[in-house]
Amino acid sequence: MARGRSVHGRFFGECLLDEVIVAAGADPMAERLRLVNDPVARAVLEAVAEMSGWGAARAQGQGRGVALVTSFGVPVAQVIDVTETPDGLRVDHVWVAADSGPVIDPVNFEAQVQGGVIWGLGHAINSEITYSDGMPEQTNYHDAEGMRLYQTPEITVRALQNADQIRGIGEPPVPPAAPALANAIFSATGRRLREMPFNRHMRFV
Repeated sequence: MARGRSVHGRFFGECLLDEVIVAAGADPMAERLRLVNDPVARAVLEAVAEMSGWGAARAQGQGRGVALVTSFGVPVAQVIDVTETPDGLRVDHVWVAADSGPVIDPVNFEAQVQGGVIWGLGHAINSEITYSDGMPEQTNYHDAEGMRLYQTPEITVRALQNADQIRGIGEPPVPPAAPALANAIFSATGRRLREMPFNRHMRFV
C-alpha cells in the first residue's frame, strides 16, 4: 500500500506496482489484497472492489484501473473505468472508498471526496508547469485547466468508519486519482503513461 502525501510519488509507486503485477500475470485487485497488511486499508480496498464489480467482463476498448493510497493517515481506494472512443478517451465512472474515521457529516464527506477526485483527475489530465529562462510560464490558477463538466465522470463514494479517530477528507482522495486513471488507460489501450499531464500523450473527451 502506497503511503504519503505526494501526488507525483504515489503516481509513480502505484503505477509501477500495477505494471509489475500485470507482468507477473496476476490480477491488480487480487494482488493488492494479497499484499496489503493494514486491516483498515484492506477493508477500503475490499469495499471498492465490491462497489465497482471488479472482475466483470468489459467490452473492447474499455479499461479499468485501481489505486490504493494512504494520505494524511486516510486510506483511499479508487477504481476508474474508461472507454477508448474514436474522438479520444472518456472517463466513465469512478468508485471511491475511504476511511477517515467516524463521519460527522455524510453529505459533506461525499462532496469532499468527489471534489478531490475531480481535482486530481483534472491535474493529471490537463495541468502542467513549463519554464522559460528559468521562470514558470504559468502565473496563476487560470493557467491550470481543470476538468471540464462534460469530462467529469459519475463518482460513487462510500465512507468506511473503522479507523479509531477522525481525520480530514479534503485532500486524501487526490493522490489515487492519477494512478487509477493511468492504470485504467493501460487496461483499455495497452499504453503505459509515465508522466503527467496525460493530454500530452492522448486526447480526452
